[in-house]
Amino acid sequence: MHRTMDAPETTPVASARTRILDAAERIVQAKGVGGLTLDAAARGAGVSKGGLLYHFASKEALIGGMLERYAEFCSASFDATVARQADGPGRVARAFIAWAFGEEETSPGTEQTDRLAAVCLAAFHHDPALLDPMRAVAARMKADLLADGTPMGPALAVLTASDGLFMAHIFRLYHHTEAERAALRATLEALLESAS
Repeated sequence: MHRTMDAPETTPVASARTRILDAAERIVQAKGVGGLTLDAAARGAGVSKGGLLYHFASKEALIGGMLERYAEFCSASFDATVARQADGPGRVARAFIAWAFGEEETSPGTEQTDRLAAVCLAAFHHDPALLDPMRAVAARMKADLLADGTPMGPALAVLTASDGLFMAHIFRLYHHTEAERAALRATLEALLESAS
């Protein structure tokens, strides 16, 4: 891929692998797993089919690549979210609350999260085993939460509420008003406060 005339020389050109993954995510988000073909991903990335096959030998490998990239992103984002919370018991639970209520780059409602959800749904539809990298990240996040000094009940309530907000957004099940969101957040924070 040639650098455009108006692009500064210091701007790195995305690697072919990154462009392929980005194109595949856009296709899955717009058309679902049925619209994802190797030819379509190659066209969307501006590479030849041979170039795509060099990085991803099959549709399964391409979906797996998307999920591995998201698993790495989610893991790093989770660690950064935890690091921004005050030290002490409940730090991880507070990170879950910050994520669930839109304070983070991977919070429900962001483009990144919507793309992640589309890819996860596509993978589950195609082959549920492809979700294993995301399952590993989720299991690690839950383990960190339960080891964080918050009693099990309140910790699991925060986890379940966070997951519920995410699922309600992704599947457009219902929409909380601002007052409802504020009441839910205040309840979760009060639960953590009383548990500490």
